Amino acid sequence: MLELKDFEQATEIVQKVVRPTNLVYSDYFSEMCGNKVYLKPENMQLTGAYKIRGAYYKISTLSDEERSRGLVAASAGNHAQGVAYAAKAFGCKATIVMPTTTPLIKVNRTESYGATVVLYGNVYDEAAAYAKKLAEEEGMTFIHPFDDFTVATGQGTIAMEIIKELPLVDAILIPVGGGGLATGVSTLAKLLKPNVQIIAVEPAGANSLQRSLEAGEVRTMEHIQTIADGTAVKTPGESIFPYLQKNVDRVITVEDDELVVAFLDMVENHKMVVENSGLLTVAALKHLDFKEKKVVSILSGGNTDIITISNIIQNGLIMRDRIFTVSVMLPDKPGELVRVAQTIADAQGNVVKLEHNQFVSVDRNHKVELKVTIEAFGTEHKQKIINALKAHGFDETVETGIMM
Repeated sequence: MLELKDFEQATEIVQKVVRPTNLVYSDYFSEMCGNKVYLKPENMQLTGAYKIRGAYYKISTLSDEERSRGLVAASAGNHAQGVAYAAKAFGCKATIVMPTTTPLIKVNRTESYGATVVLYGNVYDEAAAYAKKLAEEEGMTFIHPFDDFTVATGQGTIAMEIIKELPLVDAILIPVGGGGLATGVSTLAKLLKPNVQIIAVEPAGANSLQRSLEAGEVRTMEHIQTIADGTAVKTPGESIFPYLQKNVDRVITVEDDELVVAFLDMVENHKMVVENSGLLTVAALKHLDFKEKKVVSILSGGNTDIITISNIIQNGLIMRDRIFTVSVMLPDKPGELVRVAQTIADAQGNVVKLEHNQFVSVDRNHKVELKVTIEAFGTEHKQKIINALKAHGFDETVETGIMM
């Protein structure tokens, strides 16, 4: 049973390692969705995610004998760092099995806390199966990332902080992978404030909790596909599922494209880097069916590598028409390239890259191709630039994807 006294004890213990993550009011997201939106920035924790709470609390409850055997865990990254940090704090060894798709920054940081990292499988579930095998073969103590009541209790300390800081909160949005965070937060939140609305948010391509709740029993997805690697879990926790059934009021699913937009929104408006799984609750704000409520979005983590950030930013700029490529056909004679460039400049477009292809046609005097990648302020400005090109006689302007 998850009882109030357990959460109180966990809150006291995790305070030894967690950083204060006071709520951040967001004017931008509040205006966007018509509610008063507060962000819970767990991406600012020492290990870059909330997982340090559950890992530290769980290990604090183990016996000396259990710790002495060494710890083993499976994780896409955030639980890995939490276990590695907590193991180091308690002076015990830790082995972490991570999917081969785990961002490099999560692997490096896990190792920096003294843990041994083993890369195995493409998703969490495959890594977890291997970690359990290691535990059985080598006698190590397995620390489950979500299907564990003690771990979930540690994660639930977030709810204690939210309600203490914002007693009149109406709704809490929680990212969901396996369901440990959602179990802890929803259970404690309902104990302290029964009328609070708990909204679980999943990637559309990994919505195992939604499917399980609809079926009334835990279901396993055959295939999952999402850029939110921290919540790419095929099966929600069996043990904690009854708590999710009882305390989750609604599930919202979010497409990957929405996470890309949410990343740009967060960087531009709050100057914070939040990983894709942590952005689920931000992207879900547009799907809320109520207004003028006090809403808390939990930002579960911020561990993402530079290559991923670069890819997200580029795709986000394309989606927002902030960068685009046009293909213009023109005669191959002096001054034509200047004329195109001047037209773009007059429309306040900024040329990022261009490519002049003289071999698109055998008749170079009448037809060569000029591809130009342009920076714009958004959709309206993009259209203004295209209209300007057409107005100056470049009638065969064709929009294409970004030129690499």
